[in-house]
Amino acid sequence: MNGLELSLAFYEACGRPVLEREFSALLPQLAVGLCGSGSECFGYDDEVSRDHDFEPGFCIFLPDETVVDRRSEFLLERAYAKLPKEFLGFRREVMLPVGGARRGVLRTAEFFLRVVGTPDGALTTRQWLALPEQALAEATNGRLFFDGRGDVTRIRAALHYFPEEIRRKRLAGHLLLMGQSGQYNYTRCLRHGEPAAAQLAAVEFVKSALSVIFLLNRRYQPYYKWSFRALRALPCLSELAEPLAQLLVTPNDPVSAQEKAAQIEAVAAAVIALAASQGLTAVSSSELERHAYAVNDGIRDAELRNLHVLAAV
Repeated sequence: MNGLELSLAFYEACGRPVLEREFSALLPQLAVGLCGSGSECFGYDDEVSRDHDFEPGFCIFLPDETVVDRRSEFLLERAYAKLPKEFLGFRREVMLPVGGARRGVLRTAEFFLRVVGTPDGALTTRQWLALPEQALAEATNGRLFFDGRGDVTRIRAALHYFPEEIRRKRLAGHLLLMGQSGQYNYTRCLRHGEPAAAQLAAVEFVKSALSVIFLLNRRYQPYYKWSFRALRALPCLSELAEPLAQLLVTPNDPVSAQEKAAQIEAVAAAVIALAASQGLTAVSSSELERHAYAVNDGIRDAELRNLHVLAAV
């Protein structure tokens, strides 16, 4: 049983009966689910990840104080605290993560303000450009078990994925960085006799390639430590997980370096082919840099197009 399944089971067995019995009048104003930070919200938790900040629990989202007042909030918090301390063999611990409470009673506006910087999911172009993808992933991951007002559902829908023009701007920047780090600087650093710098170039290539692959799949990239796990589940280019991993873990001796350079070109070719199939570039070239500018040139909004190509990375 993973964390999402545990959360739902705990809500159905322990939380829902309390809400229906003691807060029936409030129930239509509430939303309940599990989302936010933590591997369990992505379905990535395992025995290793249960060594900290893992317990049976869920989030109860409240609208503002004009709808649900502070006394009702306090009563809900007290009722949540009184739920069983152990469930299906898992103990509920007092969790004090950096950044505040992750489970229990939360104001909807405060949750989204903390995660994405806006209380209602309405983002400006600048915010879309600047927000880390992992924050957007945390705002939209997990699962809602119940949403009486529909507020949380609507906000999550608004944040579901980047607007297309924003996706293109981000994609252009990461394609450019892929080309610079992998197709240009990796072998150049080796020719300079700088194997450590070459490995840094390989790392930067992998980081940018991961960003590009998630953008081409129209999926938010999660926190870096889960990126490879998430990559393996993507519908497109999941087969690149192994060659990208090899770029990180193999040495830079002459034979390995030649193989890594070939892997970089193979990854680049696969990315270019998918971008072309989506109508993002029509350039006939193996150079990622040329495709980066082609993607940027396809942005219709002149102000956005004319921002620096790296404005979104």
